[in-house]
Amino acid sequence: MADNIYSKTEIVGTSEKGVDDAIQGAIKRASETLREIGWFEVSEIRGHVEDGKVHHYQVTLKVGFALEDTK
Repeated sequence: MADNIYSKTEIVGTSEKGVDDAIQGAIKRASETLREIGWFEVSEIRGHVEDGKVHHYQVTLKVGFALEDTK
């Protein structure tokens, strides 16, 4: 059995609905171009405030995925 090699990249999801929606949207979109996503880690949560209310959320994620075997 060969050792697995992984890579990780950073992405940012946004949503007006909430943090979970921002995460779900970011993972869904990343899955369209990255194969074998196995995990994510939230590294930062930010938001934008307008008129004293939260207008939208930004969530920075580190996404890990397995590199394909080149053999």
